[in-house]
Amino acid sequence: MRQLFFLSIISVFFVGCKGPDNDKQYAMQKQIDSLQTTVTKMKPGLGELMLSIQVHHAKLWFAGKNANWRLANFEVDEIKEILSTAEAIETDRPEIKTLPMIYPPIDSLTKAIQSKDTTFFKSSFITLTNTCNSCHHAVNFDFNVIKIPDNPPFSNQVFDKGTNN
Repeated sequence: MRQLFFLSIISVFFVGCKGPDNDKQYAMQKQIDSLQTTVTKMKPGLGELMLSIQVHHAKLWFAGKNANWRLANFEVDEIKEILSTAEAIETDRPEIKTLPMIYPPIDSLTKAIQSKDTTFFKSSFITLTNTCNSCHHAVNFDFNVIKIPDNPPFSNQVFDKGTNN
C-alpha cells in the first residue's frame, strides 16, 4: 500500500511538472519560430550585398588612386566583410560557389595597399574589376558589368589623403 501511495505521488508530481514544461517549451518554440521568420524577412538578399560591394569598390578606387591608404584599407576590409556575410547567409544560392575567385585579386589589392604602391594598386584593382565581371559571366549575370568608376560615388567624402595618412 505504501508503494502505491509513493507511486501515485510521484506520478502526480511528474504529470504536474510535465504540463507547465510543455507549455514553456511550446511558448519558447513559438518565440523561436517567430524570431526565425523575422530574421528571414530582415536578411539582405544577394543583390543588396553586391550593391554594397559595388559602393565599396568605387570608394576603394578613389582612395587608392589618391594614395589614401588608410581609407583604401578600410574599403577593402568592408568588401571582405560583405563577401563573408554573403557566404554565411546565402548558402542556398549557386552564385556563392563562384565567390572564391575574388579572393586572389583582393589579396593582391591588400598587398598593394600595405606597400603603398599606387601602380601595383591600379593593376590589382583592374584585376579585381575584371574578376567581378568574370564571376558575373560565370553565373549568367553578364549583363551586370562593373567598371573602374569615373566619378566618386559620394560628393560628401574626401578621397585624397590629406593629413590623415
